[in-house]
Amino acid sequence: MAQACTAGAVQASAAAALVRPECGSRGGERASAVAFPKVSQKGSVGAEFVKSAFVQGAAVVKNGGAQRRNLSRGCAGPRSVLSEERGMENMTSVAVKEADVAAPDAIESRISSGKTLTAPVPKDFVSRYGDDEPRKGSDILVEALEREGVRTTFAYPGGASMEIHQALTRSTVIRNVLCRHEQGEIFAAEGYAKSSGRVGVCIATSGPGATNLVTGLADALLDSVPLVAITGQVPRRFIGTDAFQETPIVEVTRSITKHNYLVMTVDDIPRVIREAFFLAASGRPGPVLVDIPKDIQQQLAIPDWNQPMKLQSYLSRLPSPPQVSLMQQIIRLMATAKKPVIYSGGGCLHASKELREFVELTGIPVTSTLMGLGTFPASDERYLSMLGMHGTVYANYAIDQADLLLAFGVRFDDRVTGKLESFASRASIVHIDIDPAEIGKNKQPHVSLCADVQLALAGLNKLIKEGPATRPDYSAWRAELDGVKLKWPMKFPKFDNSVIVPQFAIQTLCEMTGGNAIISTGVGQHQMWAAQWYEYEQPRRWLTSGGLGAMGFGLPAALGAAATHPDIPVVDIDGDGSFIMNIQELATIHVEKLPVKIMILNNQHLGMVVQWEDRFYKANRAHTYLGDPEAEADIYPDFCKIAEGCKVPSARVTRREDLRDAIAKMLETPGPYLLDVIVPHQEHVLPMIPGGASFKEIITEGDGRQEY
Repeated sequence: MAQACTAGAVQASAAAALVRPECGSRGGERASAVAFPKVSQKGSVGAEFVKSAFVQGAAVVKNGGAQRRNLSRGCAGPRSVLSEERGMENMTSVAVKEADVAAPDAIESRISSGKTLTAPVPKDFVSRYGDDEPRKGSDILVEALEREGVRTTFAYPGGASMEIHQALTRSTVIRNVLCRHEQGEIFAAEGYAKSSGRVGVCIATSGPGATNLVTGLADALLDSVPLVAITGQVPRRFIGTDAFQETPIVEVTRSITKHNYLVMTVDDIPRVIREAFFLAASGRPGPVLVDIPKDIQQQLAIPDWNQPMKLQSYLSRLPSPPQVSLMQQIIRLMATAKKPVIYSGGGCLHASKELREFVELTGIPVTSTLMGLGTFPASDERYLSMLGMHGTVYANYAIDQADLLLAFGVRFDDRVTGKLESFASRASIVHIDIDPAEIGKNKQPHVSLCADVQLALAGLNKLIKEGPATRPDYSAWRAELDGVKLKWPMKFPKFDNSVIVPQFAIQTLCEMTGGNAIISTGVGQHQMWAAQWYEYEQPRRWLTSGGLGAMGFGLPAALGAAATHPDIPVVDIDGDGSFIMNIQELATIHVEKLPVKIMILNNQHLGMVVQWEDRFYKANRAHTYLGDPEAEADIYPDFCKIAEGCKVPSARVTRREDLRDAIAKMLETPGPYLLDVIVPHQEHVLPMIPGGASFKEIITEGDGRQEY
């Protein structure tokens, strides 16, 4: 028992815990498979509590009238419910001194989702079955999802998953969104998770249904998206035989999931689902796959909802709370720096509030990765916009000239760093990330801290406020960067009213939505323009496939976001090449009455590949034209006619003078709408640092109208 209790305490005190949505406020503004090191109890927050109070034993609590042992009751405190109606509990203040954490409440304040080691019971949950009433495994599965607070699933039925769908029809709280393709459903679950911070759920049948999830699982792993994918499987007696030509999906997905399960007994379903949700959302979030044979789904059983999770090894490897000595070392580096820069990434999405407070306290300028857009408001004068291959000149200049680089929740990927030896070559590097595998993987830091960025920033903020009243003045550095902004502003060519420049279309959309929409994209030029020209003031308003770069992501991700945020405008800024890859989801947004707006930047080409052909292949076109070679003057395919066939209103705009009215109609039309915006294919995404190059080789001029 002592071992289990210690594991529970480590889970609680690790505080890496679980992602939550960052609400944010416009106010007066415009507006990471797990390989964690063992927890060190020396010099870390909560160590004394782990060594004393918690190891004394498990608390006995009541659950639905029955007593049960809760291994984490002493540290988790009251349970909260993950649901669209109530959202997730926000974290309270975070202590940074050992003496501050002598009570369970202090531990509870560092668990952002209220998850416990045994299945939670929502306050409003009422089982459809009596305590001793047998029910099918599929009904046990659905009830387990309900107990996790799931209110929306994305699922496509098949022979091996029919029992699950039958059970879903008996649920009174879960809404299933029937996407028209399994890849569409898992991208939708990602959009749901990215926009809400909660765990997305998708369900597919065996064989091709399961393999159609593979791209989404890889995408979720690379972008650290909390996701639970449930697949049906042939009956147990056929597993590993030639009786059925089945795909061993557990083996197929082993390298692209954080963890996966093959459920071999119906009694394991409650525990496995509990563990799957915990694994998906804790530490560095990621996808978990649960494969359930059909005979398990059909078997009758009385579930035991009080089974504890069997994750002692995983819990012991979760990062410990940030060490005060390391945070003090970071503050000393800040005190001696003259040109510090914050490099924030997707790991900061749940720490936006703490990041903003850190900047207010220090005045250090901020730049962000593609995945980190929205963690810091674009309208703030200290914001340098995106860095990297298609980042701003002034953001990349700041990194190049910095003497201190504060890297928060990032992985130093090649699209950001370019030539590694030249990236931040003048700077001392501080790297804070929850995944130890990322620290030192590409760029060796001078100070590293393996911890939840939210906790680390909260601790740094507390130490700064308790420190000397006089703080370093970086005004001269910010003034230098302001000069670079004036010299190298973001710009795009202007033509007469006969041409719509794609950057202008996105800029106009931003103005007309007040920067207050959720934006999803496919992959390509339109993705980079949407990152550059739409101003993101809040986290979780930017949905894109970053690590994997999966075309076809935009529309399904948008419908997933619309399913959880019906009151916020959701716009899919897409390219014609990406959009057609999951165009079947037009039927889904009509049938499900999801108010997704689609703005296609249609250039009849694979734009980003064309740009590279122009720059590096003497403009030789190698299968990048997507139109009709026999009628090049026509727009092909006709997306408006396809939308009409799916009963989605649509329009096409070709002239700049008509663009604003066309966007206004798109936004004002109730329900879904498709706007086909015709743009030139010669336009390039600039600035651009060629792959493997350094900041000194940045390209700021030229397009496909010139010869290379």
